[in-house]
Amino acid sequence: MQKNRYFPMTLIAVAIVSGCSSVPQNTSLADAHGSYNSARSNPQVTDLAAVELKDAGDSLNKADQALSKGESDATVNQLAYIAKQQVGIAEETATRKTAELAVANAAAKRNQVRLEARTIEADAAKQQVATLQQTTAQQADALAAANANAEREQARLKSITAEANAQAERDQALIAQQETLLKELNAQKTKRGLVITLGDVLFHTNKAQLESSGMHNVQKLADFLRQYPRQKVLIEGYTDSTGSNSHNLALSDRRANAVRTALIDKGTSSDRVFMHGYGEEYPVAGNDTAANRQLNRRVEIILSDDDGNIAPR
Repeated sequence: MQKNRYFPMTLIAVAIVSGCSSVPQNTSLADAHGSYNSARSNPQVTDLAAVELKDAGDSLNKADQALSKGESDATVNQLAYIAKQQVGIAEETATRKTAELAVANAAAKRNQVRLEARTIEADAAKQQVATLQQTTAQQADALAAANANAEREQARLKSITAEANAQAERDQALIAQQETLLKELNAQKTKRGLVITLGDVLFHTNKAQLESSGMHNVQKLADFLRQYPRQKVLIEGYTDSTGSNSHNLALSDRRANAVRTALIDKGTSSDRVFMHGYGEEYPVAGNDTAANRQLNRRVEIILSDDDGNIAPR
């Protein structure tokens, strides 16, 4: 009933925008386009995160189509929000892969230096052997020993190289797995770390009970935390400004606690999951339209670093 009360104002706003321009306008969508164009102009993103950038472009196209078809602001804003999140994932992926390439190049150079050093040592040993061959039988025994040492050194070097390659493969597989899980959760890189947002549509209206789609996201997060036991999470609940402060604060607490309880029920240790309700504080949009108020009604999940640290608000 409350949303219907604001519907005529939305129609009036659309009529005003239509009178000013033949092209529909939407601030969230324009912002998403700006983020996408910025990422697309970055060669690192286009080269190292082409798939993620394509996903963002596809989502942006869906938002454009929804706007052109006259679908609701809530739908367009949600699609624009998803597109912007995916742009953030593409940029983060490009940054991470750039760092990985730098690490890989440094490791390859270290291995090359080690190999050259070992080659020099082996050449010196062979030279010593050639000299010893010109002497007595005792020197011949020394030659055999030098050859044995050279062979052992070569075998040791091969073993070290093989182990380094295996470790690199394991690290790459782990990074790829983590990237897939975070992509599925639509995690966004922020100053506080990676943030996962559960929107109002994942809860029953004005309730703290999670919808089935919300429980699905919680299951994904529980699977992620199971594979990365050093990380912790802080769950923060927020509401719009509709209603009293006490009601909003209590609702944000209940929603944050509902996510915490679901995570614990799915096997996450309680000492790794923290929560806080902020009510109508820290809005991400104005509270002047139904669409913006829906964006403010959310639960944010902040992932810690590998040492379990979470930046304070």
